[in-house]
This record gives sequence, structure tokens and C-alpha cells, in this order.
Amino acid sequence: MIATEQNAPRLRPGGDHVESWFIRANDPHAARAVWIKATILTGRDGTALAQAWCGVFDGDSTHAWCTDIDLPAACFEQNALGQDIAVGPLRMRLTGRGGDSQGTLKDDTSAISWDLEFTKVPVLGEPLSLLPSDLLLRTGFPKNKLVTPFPVTTVTGHLDWDGERWDLHGWNGMQGHNWGAEHSPEYAWGHSIFTETGTDTPFAVLEGASGRTRLGAKVSPLLSMLVIRRGDQEYRFDRIADLWRQRPHLDFPEWTLRMRGRDGSAELRMRADPARMVCLAYRNPARATSYCLNSKTAAVSVHVAPVNGNAFALRSPLGGALEFLVPQPVPAVQPIV
Repeated sequence: MIATEQNAPRLRPGGDHVESWFIRANDPHAARAVWIKATILTGRDGTALAQAWCGVFDGDSTHAWCTDIDLPAACFEQNALGQDIAVGPLRMRLTGRGGDSQGTLKDDTSAISWDLEFTKVPVLGEPLSLLPSDLLLRTGFPKNKLVTPFPVTTVTGHLDWDGERWDLHGWNGMQGHNWGAEHSPEYAWGHSIFTETGTDTPFAVLEGASGRTRLGAKVSPLLSMLVIRRGDQEYRFDRIADLWRQRPHLDFPEWTLRMRGRDGSAELRMRADPARMVCLAYRNPARATSYCLNSKTAAVSVHVAPVNGNAFALRSPLGGALEFLVPQPVPAVQPIV
């Protein structure tokens, strides 16, 4: 699927539905990042909301904002070039080559505004899906789907946080899209871009997840998937129901995953610092609220042993996006938004 197809809205009126489009950008030289998200939330009970989110990360200083508006007052419009999104003060434009976003959010203690553009990086930045195409397009399994129209981008622009301006030129980024009848009951999700020392040129990217999905009245075991791109090579570990070939372990604030598949084997470790995270209340249409423990400056390491070719390792000390979804907040992660 091309990026514009991956970003197309999946909302069907009259049912329970959660859908989000999000952008992340990271400073390649410091523990600084920004995360922007637009969300649709509808329910059979008549709920019809849109949400504008933003989180900012600067070492141990973090903050997050969320604004709710009625869905009819928001814009999620598909056109020949891609998609235009407007949720209150947030704007997001997504095309086949990248996109841009502008916005201003504030609360009683802090304010942020941003104006940024992002452009896909050739090869590494082509659309990515953790799920095999048959599960993504033809089935209702799992309950929550995710794609990454732009897994690697270059970013320009700026943001202003409480009077301090950040120049985003030369930052690395990504853009993702997910949807489903509800958030997964539990998950860890991770994404990381790896760059050449000295030039900050991206040469590899990984994305992975371990999560549960509802199977009728029951909840599945942890199901895992992982994709690694290095240059023009892609290593896929996407047989998510093959539990014999995966060993996930969610032990907040660390997620580890061992995978075996047709392309070889991989061992992933991601760890976040709770002092550098935010806790986000994620509403579900027909179930209790879940809480996303959200880091954009996590440490990442992965070792890959391909079936054909030499083994290699990738590391990033502070460039990983790592999220845990849990049923209750964790006191070590503040603020709660």
C-alpha cells in the first residue's frame, strides 16, 4: 500500500471506533523530542469526539496536552493529494511524500506551538506494516490495526514551548496511523531510527509491538511482531500467532523481545526512564480508560542474525519511541493527561 492509502480514514458511522494519526520528531544529538496526534473516538452510545494531542520531551522535563472537541467540528478530509486533518487548534496535512503540521495547545501551567514539515527518506521511509497484508486488509484480527506510512522522515520547522524556541531542522521523524474498535488491552510498542555517526544520516529503522487482543470474551496471550530495515534489506518477524517463535517480556519500564522467523532471529531491548515519560489517558468507546506510558527518548538495542548474511547490531541511546498501555497509571510517570 502507498502512503496515501495507509493514511486513509477507516471510520464507519454507528460503531465503536478509535483512530489516530501521529507524528514524531527527535533531535539526533540530545534527549529532545515532540509527538503530535489527532484522534477520532466514536461509540455506539453516540460518543463522537476528536482529540488534539501533543507531548514534548527535554531530558527530565516533559509535558503533554490534550484538547477534546465535538467530532462534527473537526475535519478528517481525504482528497487527491492525501488527507487534511483539523482538530481545534491542530492542523495536519498528509501527502504521498510527507506532510506538515501546525498547532497551539495550552493548559493552566504551560503552552506549546509548532510549525513543522516532514519528508520521507528514500527506501527506509517507504510505507511499512508490522502486520501481514492478509491480516491488515481482510480480517478483523487483531482488533487494533497499525501501519506506518512514513517510518523515516527528515524534519524542518520549529516549536515554541513556554517561550523557548526549538529549531527542528535536521531532526529525524516518522508518521503512523492506527485504528480499531478499541485500544488493545495491553501492549508495548517501539520504533527507532538509527543514524550514521558524524552525519546523522539514517541507515536503519525498526518497529515492533507485543500486545494482547480480545477474542470474544477472552484476551489473547501476548502476540508479537517486529520489522527491521537496514539499507535496502528488510527482515520481517510477522507471524504473530506463532507463539513458539517469540519471547516477549513486558517489565515496565523495559520491553524485551526475542523473535525467530523465515529471515533469521532477532533480540530487541528497549528501556525508558520513567522521569522522562508522560502518562496519557486513552479512552475506549465501550470499555474502561487505559493509560499510555509514553517515551520518545528510550534506549534501544537489537541484535539480528539473518538466515543469509552476517549478524549485526543496532543501538540508539536516546532515539527510541516506547509506549506501554496499562489499565492503571504508574505513579513514577508524571504528568497524567
